[in-house]
Order: sequence, then C-alpha cells, then structure tokens
Amino acid sequence: MNGSEFKCYGKEMIDYIEGYLENIGERRVTPNIEPGYLKKLLPEEAPLHPEKWEDIMKDIETKIMPGVTHWQHPRFHAYFPSGNSYPSILADMLGAGIGCIGFSWAASPACTELETIVLDWFGKAIGLPTQFLSSTENSRGGGVLQTSASECILVAMLAARAQAIKRLKQQHPHVEEGVLLSKLIGYCSREAHSSVEKDAMISFVKLRILEPDDNASLDAKNLRLAMEEDESNGLVPFFVSSTLGTTSSCSFDNIKEIGEVVQEFPGVWLHVDAAYAGNAFICPELKYLLEGIEYADSFNTNPNKFLLTNFDCSCMWVRDRYKLTSALVVDPLYLQHGYSDSTIDYRHWGVPLSRRFRSLKLWFVFRCYGVSGLQAYIRHHIKLAKIFETFVKGDSRFELCNKVVLGLVCFRLRGSDKLNEKLLSNINESGKLHMVPASQKERYFIRFCVVAQHATESDIEYAWKVITDFASDILDSAKADKELLDEVHDLSLRKKKDLAYKRSFFVRMVSDPKIYNPSIAVSTTRRMMADVPTENDLTVQSPSSPSWISWPLAFLFQSKTDEKPGSSNVPIRFRHLDTRVRLKAGSKTNGGGRSPTPDGDCVGSPRRSPNSGNESTDFQRKSPNSGNECSNRN
Repeated sequence: MNGSEFKCYGKEMIDYIEGYLENIGERRVTPNIEPGYLKKLLPEEAPLHPEKWEDIMKDIETKIMPGVTHWQHPRFHAYFPSGNSYPSILADMLGAGIGCIGFSWAASPACTELETIVLDWFGKAIGLPTQFLSSTENSRGGGVLQTSASECILVAMLAARAQAIKRLKQQHPHVEEGVLLSKLIGYCSREAHSSVEKDAMISFVKLRILEPDDNASLDAKNLRLAMEEDESNGLVPFFVSSTLGTTSSCSFDNIKEIGEVVQEFPGVWLHVDAAYAGNAFICPELKYLLEGIEYADSFNTNPNKFLLTNFDCSCMWVRDRYKLTSALVVDPLYLQHGYSDSTIDYRHWGVPLSRRFRSLKLWFVFRCYGVSGLQAYIRHHIKLAKIFETFVKGDSRFELCNKVVLGLVCFRLRGSDKLNEKLLSNINESGKLHMVPASQKERYFIRFCVVAQHATESDIEYAWKVITDFASDILDSAKADKELLDEVHDLSLRKKKDLAYKRSFFVRMVSDPKIYNPSIAVSTTRRMMADVPTENDLTVQSPSSPSWISWPLAFLFQSKTDEKPGSSNVPIRFRHLDTRVRLKAGSKTNGGGRSPTPDGDCVGSPRRSPNSGNESTDFQRKSPNSGNECSNRN
C-alpha cells in the first residue's frame, strides 16, 4: 500500500468507524455464534498473494462483526465502561503513525515529556497530594502510564517487595534473599480485583485475602489483627492493596482508617486501586471519597474506563519514584544516554521496555473536552444510574444490592439465586441487553452499569422494560413449573463444575480453614497463639472474619511419594474453583530440603530483635537443607 492508497483507504476507514459508532444501536449487542465459528469461515493458511482492500473490508462485516460484542452499544451494561471518543481514536491513529518507542527520554523526548505533563494535569484535577506530582519542587513522586490496573498493582507490589527485602537484608545479613522472600505477605479484601491475587503469584509472595465488612469494604480492624497475627507467626507484612470502587458493587474502602493501620507497621506499602472510580474524583462533590489518600504510597485509575479514552491507558502515581525504579532498573549500555541524570526514563517505571505514545490520547481528550466537559460526562452517567436505581426501588419484586455512588447499580429479584440466574441468562441470550452477575457473601445479584458514551434516559427506560418483561415471564413460569427451573439450574451447575475441573490446579491456591475444617483451624490457631511470646503483654487476636492465604505455587513443590509416616494431609481450597487438593504436610522436595509449605520456616518479625534468643522468633541461620521442621501454621 502506497501513500495515495493509504490516504484513500484511510478516509474509507474513518467513514466506516463513524458509521459503526453512529449506528451501533441497530446491531445485536452480543454475538449469536458458537465457539469456533470463525475457523469455519477463514482459510487454514495465510494468503500467498496480496488480496484486494475491498475484499478485506467486506470480510470485516461478513466474518468479524458477527463475532463482536459491541462494548459501545447503548444496550451494553456489563462490566465498567470501555472508554472511547473520537479525539481519543484520532490520537491513537497519530501515535500509530508516528510509531516511536518511548522507552527513554532520548528515544523520543516529546513522548516522555508529554506523559509527565498530562499525568500532572490529571493528578491535580483528581486532587492527589503534591507529593505525587512531578512538577512540585523537590518532589520525589510522579505519574506514569501503564497498560492496565493489573500492571499498576503488579509494579507497586514489586516495588514494595524490593523495599521489604532490602530492609530485611539489612537486619538479617546472613539470611538468603529467597528465605526472606518466603516470609513476605500482603493483604487485600475479598472484594479487591482478582488481579491482586494474580500479581501476588507472579511476585512469589503470600497474600492474605480478608473478608469484607457489611459495606463490602476492607475492614481496618481485621486488617490490623491479621497483620499482628502474621507477624507473631514469623511472617512479614509488606503490602496492602485497598480499593476505591470495587468491581462487584463499586464499594469504597475507608482509606483513612486503613492508612492509619498501615502506619503502625513501618515499611508496609499501601496501594490504592481506583481503576473505575478514580476518574470521577475530578468532580469536586466526589473528592470526599479520596479522603486518606495522603497515607498511600501509590494510586492508579484507568481513563480507558470512565474518561472517554480508549484502551490502553492506565494512570499510576507514586509518592517516591526512586523506590519504584530501584526495583525495576536494568540498564544496559545500549539504552543509556547523556541526559539520564536529568530526565525521566519510563522504561524503569514498569515491566515492558517498549512503550507506545499513549499520552497523546489523554492530551487530546483533555484539550477537546476540558475538565468541565469530562465532569459533565461523569455527572450524566451518575444521573442515569440514579434513574435506574429509582426504577428498582419502585418495583417491589426487586431489591437493591449496593449503594449507588457512580454509574453501577446492583440489583436482584426477591427470591432464590436460581431465579436471578435464569433472569440474567434469558436476557443475555435474547441479545436485547448485556449484563453480568456478581456476588457478595454468597448472594448472587446482577450488575447494571451505564456504559455508552451517549447514553440517554430512554436507554435506561428501555433496559428496565426489558428486565421487567423477562422478570414477569420467569415469575409466571416459575409458579407453573418449579421443577423445570430446578432442572435448568442443576444443568448449569454441572457445566460450571466441568469447566472448573478442566482448569489448571496451579491457577490459585488458597487455604480456607472455614471450609475444610473449622474445628481444626480454631484449635491450631489457639495452640499456635499459646506458644508465641507477646511483647508488653499484648494479646494477639485473630481477625473476627474469615480470611484466605494464597500460597504461590506451593502445590508444584509438593512430593507425592516422599511422605513422613503419620504425617497429616493439609487440604487446600482454590478460592475461585469448586476444587480441593491435599498437600502433604512435612513432605520434602526432590532436593532433600524442606518443602515450601504454607507454614514455612520458623522466622520472626523484623520488629523483634534477631538476637532475642527465642528460636521461634529469630531468622534461622542454618542451611535450607538442615531439615528443621516447624509446627503447622494453617
């Protein structure tokens, strides 16, 4: 394709995109196809000779579009918004056309400097403390664009891990870093995004997943108790992930209370994930939700969700960029340049080396809409959600399941989970609307989110009519044929169970004492607490609500054949699967050393002196293969 052809076909593509977005409401919101549909329509091998552009564009409509879920559709109400706008699309086109790889300032100065500037713009608009901004005099903080909130949390966790190991190494210079790593443990609520657990697995650290309070928020009191308990058991708290605007119900953690708890544990990193809700803080009336942010070490939000910017564009700010970059610096000669000491090189701020010119999108959006235009857009979405909330409250057959703060409304039919599953299934299968479910405290509900950029009150009225029509049909049929409804539900459960067992055993490994054996869990905790010396006669309590601890890849290191006589099996439950496995307590690796079982080595808290003389609270200075065993700490 030459320049003149690009000009011609480029205009054609612009026309196609404009027509697609302006007429998207005429399409079915979700595809009506089965897995493998595209394989039947495309050849098995790539074409040997060039094909005509006209033929490629025809295949877009006949082959690709039938399999597309239309996220910009006015009837799409699943998940959070997938931000989009014409200025953002044009900026993405320009970035692709420039084609620079902005891993360092020297690689493309404008790419780096614009990113720094727009992150400061956005940070000021949100109301972040000046310590998070690059432009503040003598500031150590700053912002960076990542691909997703998952990567923001991962990078924060890696930085926290590096700082924790550095601190522990200074206190215990003779202990290997691998042993120190095995003692690190982070914390989050069960309502935190699943990426926190995945990031803990990638970082090879333990993660304690705490039950939320009645408001679906991380309970600061339980957090303190969990951290104290883990310290007394030889683990080292190093990271807490809190959430503003959870995925399930858009609930908000109390950052101020959590921050005050974290301050009691020096060196613990507090991250605030506000992927969806954080964008809304540009509205003055919503800034109260950010109270306590001064305690945070890092913060992220995604303009590609709620700020008219297309994916990918996740903003992350840190209080101390040097703590972040020290965990990620790899500096070969061919990437160095003469201005390294006076400029920012964003390759040190994240996982990938290569970086696109993403800041153009934010720059275009801020300039085309202005802060006032973005505020109006967010307020409009909130207004529409409040209208839907009114509909739910006005129909006695339904009940509200969350506090509606932004654009998400959670609701359900009064009745069984089976009834609500059937309702959602019928609606989604019809193609008239698309919503997704969630649950809290084993209670199933349906999420309705205002997503489309140009959503109107008539869209909300249409959605409610569809929902109530299907609800009426289901309630009528349920009365007439309750047995049929049960049969459909049981079939669905069997399908889910089959899919769960097909997934890898090593995806998520989380112990759940409440489920596998409450009596053993309680007696073990009491025995463990009785053996642990306390400081200043302080009694360490367990959290008042259940929690899960993720043991990364522990199953991989268990030997099924080398088991001590009389050893007990330790059941481990996968939090997200209906699956259980049994780990061999006290088994050894093929190398003859101790297996990294959940209880780990008997190691003390860094807040106690390593010279205390108490073997149960002192880092072991013996070889990993010494064979010393520790009591089970599940």
